[in-house]
Amino acid sequence: MPALVQKILSKEGILASSMLIGILITFLVIILVLYLVQRLPLDARMRQIVQIIVIIIGIISLLKYLAVF
Repeated sequence: MPALVQKILSKEGILASSMLIGILITFLVIILVLYLVQRLPLDARMRQIVQIIVIIIGIISLLKYLAVF
């Protein structure tokens, strides 16, 4: 088998690919929530506060995937 296939099928490759998929899903959820916040009928200041909260929660979630927390 080629080295790339062996690496993907190895334990480290599976863990790395599952971590990458988790990070991608988290990123897409953050983008979706930010889009939905834009669609809410909120005051501009309140919308900005909600966006900042969503971004902070998203960054913390992504850092958990990277095992920083």
